[in-house]
Amino acid sequence: MIRDYITADLAQALANAQRSSEIPAVEIPPIQLARGRVQGVDYATSIAMQLARTTRMPPAKIAGIIVKYLAENPDYTAEAINGYVNFSLSASYLGAQVEKILAEPSEWGKTKSGLGKKAQVEHGSANPTGYATIGSGRNVVVGDTLANTLEACGYELHREWYINDAGSQVRVFGASIFARYAQALGRYEPMPEKGYQGDDVIEVASELAKSKGDVYLAMPREQAVRELGLLGIAGVMTHIKATLARLNIRYDNFFSEKSLYETGQAAAAVELLRAKGLIVEHDGAQWFSEDGSPIRSGQARKRTSEDYSAAASAEQRLIEPGAAEGLVERDDLQEPAEKGKKPPIQVVIMRSAAVIPNPEERATYFCSDLPYAWNKVQVRGFNPAVYVWGEDHQADVDRVLAGARALGLPDGAVRIIIYRFITLLRGGQEVRMGKRIGNAIWIDDVLGDIGVDAFRYIMLSRSVDTKFAFDLDLLKEQSDTNPVYYVQYGHARICSIERRVQEEAWPVNMSAPVAVRMTSEFALVRKLLELPEIVETVAGLLQPHHYTTYARELAQAFSKFYDECRIKDSPPDVAGSRLKLARAARLTLAKVLALMGMSTPERM
Repeated sequence: MIRDYITADLAQALANAQRSSEIPAVEIPPIQLARGRVQGVDYATSIAMQLARTTRMPPAKIAGIIVKYLAENPDYTAEAINGYVNFSLSASYLGAQVEKILAEPSEWGKTKSGLGKKAQVEHGSANPTGYATIGSGRNVVVGDTLANTLEACGYELHREWYINDAGSQVRVFGASIFARYAQALGRYEPMPEKGYQGDDVIEVASELAKSKGDVYLAMPREQAVRELGLLGIAGVMTHIKATLARLNIRYDNFFSEKSLYETGQAAAAVELLRAKGLIVEHDGAQWFSEDGSPIRSGQARKRTSEDYSAAASAEQRLIEPGAAEGLVERDDLQEPAEKGKKPPIQVVIMRSAAVIPNPEERATYFCSDLPYAWNKVQVRGFNPAVYVWGEDHQADVDRVLAGARALGLPDGAVRIIIYRFITLLRGGQEVRMGKRIGNAIWIDDVLGDIGVDAFRYIMLSRSVDTKFAFDLDLLKEQSDTNPVYYVQYGHARICSIERRVQEEAWPVNMSAPVAVRMTSEFALVRKLLELPEIVETVAGLLQPHHYTTYARELAQAFSKFYDECRIKDSPPDVAGSRLKLARAARLTLAKVLALMGMSTPERM
């Protein structure tokens, strides 16, 4: 990228200036290049201002010295202004880059930062107790776009969905399926308290009744609940996979939480931590203690054993994470930490047998998180292993990162992105949605109203740490005005121009070199060349909303170019140059739409 090229030139200029003693031999901080904010300036650096204190020199003087030592370069000009060093790319360089895009279209937009490395994005991973809802729509679209991005950076990329098929939720879901299954066969069976009330559960249970008959009514109820729960999960996942395919989302693997226990990986991770002295026994439960210190319950906000037992013994109840799970941190257990010092994390990993009689339900979610992180990084070699979680898991981030450190995983190997939930509105009023109460809004229903591309664009249109409202009554109207159509129209418009060139035999010399002359031509080429930097930005920050902003700005730059720079009726050399530029814009629009998982229509 030209940005790296210029940065290297700046580093060399500073080294030469220090060698000649025009700039003192102080340590040079990392050189940062920013996009220019003044028309005609492509990049700018404030390195002179950063050096002002240590060199005891005015920034303007330092900037002037840097420009003096920059070797003359045909690709750009450099100028010192108000302590900044500004760079403007030359017309010949910009034209040559358009030719390069057209010569290697399959490579355009790709970078090499991930070459030779393996990465994983785990996203979706909603509890398989119902069909895919709009609540998980942001998760899967953000995750899929990040996966596309890391792939474009050269990583050997793996896409995974983590299936929560272990623990008490399977029992509660199984009890709900059993009740609906029995009802479908004409036998009354009450729904469990806090069971899953949705139509999707009725649908899955009815399908099981049709395909399996009454075989599960004849077996012991506990066995029937367990087996129907697993069959129900399989049925739900089949439906979810179909929804994901409709969204153009694919996975390389669906990882079973239960497999961590069946293969002994969960036990092995616990024993590894125990050998390090980080597993602490307290009141019959096993705790992960980040520093190995004992659990001090004297200051604890304790739940009584009766609370736990009630939740565990009643088949109808589900133990929720953060409640009966006992996921509490050290600051809940003892005196306040020293000011400015973060207390070590302590979290239940295995609940007491006296509290949870069923051994299959004693492990907390954290007990699965540890071996799963180990499996990703240490066993399968993913670095980074990216997790996409909803904001309800914010409190789990520090725990998982602490566990990863304790297991000895490399710093930065586990990266967790937290996205804010969407506020759903109907008639201007917030809609409380949940699988349990049966009013979940399924992704399939929304796609029927607005289509896949508009849905994906909406989900990517805000920063992941921004919450936004999604009015269900205005979805159809939103789809008609959604910016994705403006971007796609830009692509289709260029396709139309290229067809007309052929059909109407416009006099176009495609052998003529690209010559950048007009202001709108300069603006369009500069916008095209931002694509690799945008890809690296999204990969580094895990913030895919940058694509929607870039795509809109690129479509606007092309529209202005086409309005001001006619192709038809121009001299053949000029027409050829401009058609090449339009074609490069089409390729770039197609690239960014593909990164977002959207289609590139040739006619609209």
